[in-house]
Formats: sequence, C-alpha cells, structure tokens
Amino acid sequence: MTIRGGDTSRLRRINLVTALQTVRSQGPLGLTDLAKGAALSRPTVEGLVDELLAAGWLRELPPESGQMGRPARLFAFHATGGHVLGIDIGSYTIRASVADLDGTVVAAHDEPTAATAGRAERLAGIRTAITAALKAAGLTADRIAAVCAGTTGVVSAEGVVKLSVGLPEWTGLDLAGELRASFDCPVLVENDCNLAAVAERWRGQARGIDDLVFVLSGVRTGAGIVVGGNLLKGARGGAGEIGALPLVGWHRAPVHLTGFQGLPPGTAPRDAAAQVFAAARSGDPAAQWAVEQYARDLAEGIAALVLTVDPELVVLGGGVSRAGDVLLEPVRRYVVPFCLEPPVVVISDLGEQAVALGAVRRALDHVDARLYDFDAPLPKPFM
Repeated sequence: MTIRGGDTSRLRRINLVTALQTVRSQGPLGLTDLAKGAALSRPTVEGLVDELLAAGWLRELPPESGQMGRPARLFAFHATGGHVLGIDIGSYTIRASVADLDGTVVAAHDEPTAATAGRAERLAGIRTAITAALKAAGLTADRIAAVCAGTTGVVSAEGVVKLSVGLPEWTGLDLAGELRASFDCPVLVENDCNLAAVAERWRGQARGIDDLVFVLSGVRTGAGIVVGGNLLKGARGGAGEIGALPLVGWHRAPVHLTGFQGLPPGTAPRDAAAQVFAAARSGDPAAQWAVEQYARDLAEGIAALVLTVDPELVVLGGGVSRAGDVLLEPVRRYVVPFCLEPPVVVISDLGEQAVALGAVRRALDHVDARLYDFDAPLPKPFM
C-alpha cells in the first residue's frame, strides 16, 4: 500500500491523541512509562511530547529532589489549559460552576431567583451567576472552552426549550442563542434530569453502571435515563417526562409535602419538603404518613420506568436527596411489588450539585471530542 501525505498526517494525529490520553489517564508519566502505556517507541513519544508541550496540552513538572543521578522528566496534562462552564437553571436557584479540563470545579456561584420570575428576570439572573462564577475563577468569557446549561422541560437538539411547565415564560426560549451572545465557544443546552443522570455516572452512585434511571424530585419530578451507557433522549427530547401522564403519581406527589397541615404558617413551598422530612424523622405520625403517601406516588412512576427500560440502578436525587433516611425505605417497599425484578434503589450523594456537575461533564465531553478528533488539527488551549 502506498502511504500518502494525508495518511502520515492522520497517523501523527492518532499518535498525539494516544499519548495525550495515556498521560490524562495514567499521568504524570516519564518518557519510558509513557511509551510503554501508549504502546509507541520512545523516539516517537519524545517527538509527540515536544509537540504537545509546544501546543500547550502538556506541562513538564519540576524535577523531583533528592534523587541520585539525572532526574527523570515527568509530564502531566495541562488541565488549566482550558475551562468549561456548567449552569443549572432551577426554580429558586441558578448555579454556575467553572471547572478545569480535569473536571475539578474551581469556582461556583449560586444566584437566588423567584419561582415566579419571568423570562427576562431569569435570564438576568443567569447572566449574574455566570459573571460572578467567572470572576471568582479569575477568568473571562473568552477563556471558556464550552458551556452547557441544564433546564427543566423538553429541550431540542438546537438548545430551544420546546416545553416547560415549571418556569414561567420559558416555553419557546432559544436558550442556546441567549447564551451564545456572551460566548464564542460551543454552547449546549440539556434537560436537567438528563444532566443529573450524567453526573451520577461520572461521580455519583452510578459509576460503572450502564443502565440506570435518575429520578430528580423537587418542585417537580422528572427522570434521566441511561441505557447501554448512553443517555436516552427520545426522538424529540421528551424521554423521561413520565410526570406528564396523569395516571402516574408524580404530578400529585409534591402536594403531600407542600400541603402538609403541620407546616408552620408562612412556610414557602421550597422549604416544605425539608420541614416534613424533619418532622417524620423526629417521629411525627402525621408527617410519617405524608412521607408514605409521597413515596407511594413516587414509586408508581419509578415502577413504570423500571418495567420499560429495566435499569440496574435507580437513583433518587434533587431536593429529596436530603431525606434518604426517611424516604428510601418506603420507596423501595412500594416499588418492589410493581416490578418483575426490582432494581437497586439508592439516594444520590451529589445533593443539589448534580445538574451543574452533569453540565460540566457534558461540556467536557464536547471539548474532548474536539481534542481527540483524528480528522481535525490539534486545537489550541484556551489560555
């Protein structure tokens, strides 16, 4: 076979990706260990390392002190060669998190907002959260490699909110377009439940699990579904929106908490769940009954999803993640009779960070896809 110039260039790009992936997964590494890990010759690796150093994707670590002879050169991935921004647009809080390319969150900002806030007010809150998070990270918008925002509702592939019953004036919003006005980098928009499921596989209870359902329950209840390691969105982005079905108890579940008669006068709806769970924990029979009814309604929707996609794991997250000690047992008890083979049901340990972390991971995946694209030139870091 005759090798053309394009073939050798592509082979070089493949070798660059191999070396970079090896350092990211196993580093810091010296040249000998890198050559072994990448299954490449040492001379080849030396050239690749020089190119990656010059491009800014690797950095050389200071030599270790106290060693006999000439210290080995060690190389690490330049994780601060770029940053990503993850945004969680909630009913009461807008959370913006800035992370380096290793996924380490270096700064975050929570901006309170009202559940009744209209489109203009909520967009202003998003901009405030972004500005504050970037300032805390010491970065400007042009240093961001990718942005991902999570929002309630059905979201199109283009980043348009096709339907949202949870946020006023949100249906029809081109959210990606609004964010692109502030960034030159790629901007992604995803359903918040989907992002929570992504985060759970990345850093939560579902690490190593390829089939799972993440139930995000707070003001509303929705689900993110992963099948075979891939996020299930559906043909129009509506997968997991089982709460829209009146026959399933998700639409009435929150009423057992917000309508609890034992709440102190003036309790805000966002604080009702914590109050009821605390009362149930302390032994209040009425609160325990309210939790039972909430768990039963939650279990109906969970069982419907279990019978549909047969997940290995169901993770409960969102606001209810703070009530695992009083909620998990009744949910499990109500789910089991509905299922042919009940899955494991656990409480997320990511708390209210799940959606923002999932947005960070989704943005990182987009950056990685560019960085590891064999058919495109090696991109420059965002320094």
